Amino acid sequence: MRGPLTRRVGHPAQLVVAGFAATILVGTVVLLLPFATAGPGNAPVQTAVFSSTAAVTLGGMAVVDTATYWSPAGQAAILVLIQLGGLGIVTSASLLFLVVARRVGLRGRLAAQTELHTSDLGGTKRLLAAIIGFTLAFQFLAVVSLTLRFWLGTERGLGEAAWNGLFHGVAAFNNAGLSIFPGSLTEFSGDPWVLGTIILAVIAGGLGFPVWLELLRGRRTPSGWSLHTKLTLATTAALLVFGVTAVTALEWDNAATLGAMGGADRAMAGAFSGVMPRTAGFNVIDYGQAEPDTLLVTEMLMFAGGGSGSVAGGIKVTTFALLFLIVWAELRGDPGVTAFKRRIPQSVQRQALTIAVLAVNAVVIGTLAVMASNEIPFSDALFECVAAFTTAGLSTGVTADLNGFGQAVLILLMFLGRVGPVTLGVALVLRERERLYSHPEERPLVG
Repeated sequence: MRGPLTRRVGHPAQLVVAGFAATILVGTVVLLLPFATAGPGNAPVQTAVFSSTAAVTLGGMAVVDTATYWSPAGQAAILVLIQLGGLGIVTSASLLFLVVARRVGLRGRLAAQTELHTSDLGGTKRLLAAIIGFTLAFQFLAVVSLTLRFWLGTERGLGEAAWNGLFHGVAAFNNAGLSIFPGSLTEFSGDPWVLGTIILAVIAGGLGFPVWLELLRGRRTPSGWSLHTKLTLATTAALLVFGVTAVTALEWDNAATLGAMGGADRAMAGAFSGVMPRTAGFNVIDYGQAEPDTLLVTEMLMFAGGGSGSVAGGIKVTTFALLFLIVWAELRGDPGVTAFKRRIPQSVQRQALTIAVLAVNAVVIGTLAVMASNEIPFSDALFECVAAFTTAGLSTGVTADLNGFGQAVLILLMFLGRVGPVTLGVALVLRERERLYSHPEERPLVG
């Protein structure tokens, strides 16, 4: 007979959390080995933990220069951690079980369902196969495109170009944002080939596997799309237009960022900087020199994030859209919340509100903790905490200057932002019960 403790340990939400935690631990151990660093000796424990967490959670933040601090073996380890984090630890484990035993148990399928945000429990095998196939195919295209550019457009040899293309192609699709170039992608701030490839890979990875699977199954007309796909595509398009327009306009005359570039390069870099806050983390401008209003816009974009079931972070664009739909319905006095002629259940509305409230509180508490333990301005502390929780990876340049406690706060925020506040909450406090009675209704005053 299985007791309450056994049942609690086997909950799929806890398996997701445990899977990410275990992979971060393994990655930390690998990065602590002498061969992982370019210089003599081992990396400090804090550095290894932070770097492993940033890779697995696709947080993209760094306390050391990835290009010079880690050896090629260390960079390869980070790349593997990024790929594992992108596919999802539970997804990777399920695929491993498929190869070894050719079957997935009920517990494993429930865990994959939680990770991928899908209700198709019986089709998990096909779903996992489609995910791995799509991921590798799109990453292959990105890697080939970047490799050709690094080889033909620079003085790099084919081997070096292939390694740079592999690392950045995989990191871009997984929205990781880590780069093995000093200064991220500032060297290519006016290169449409490199930046265009990165943009497409970031958007593709950030839409979410449920959306791509629906589109690839032949439903190419909007009338046949699910509500999730419609909301994801519409909100993503709106945020991309807003982000590119706002960031480019606000930084156009800033001599410390876009203002120092030529017209065409300025427009390209502005477009790139408007897309990357979708939790990608690559940069071609110094955010430490950006205008305050640009930082606020970037924080808004990072907070919204990408699609559900994707490698992107944030509260997710569907959650972001639902919040506005709920407000709009309340302002209109509508009895229910609708979108694209579909009614949205109250349980989904509560879930969206829960995610948003938990996310705001996590960022606020994290910002307070970082400011209390480090002498940095509020704007820098807020930007770092939003970037950490949303796994965006962008920074104003103060990450490495934070003390151990401040970096530990960012580690916790990256972990929480990756596994999701609701998933983590369910994993820690699993109290599902059916109440056989209801209390009398009474309406409090609000506003």
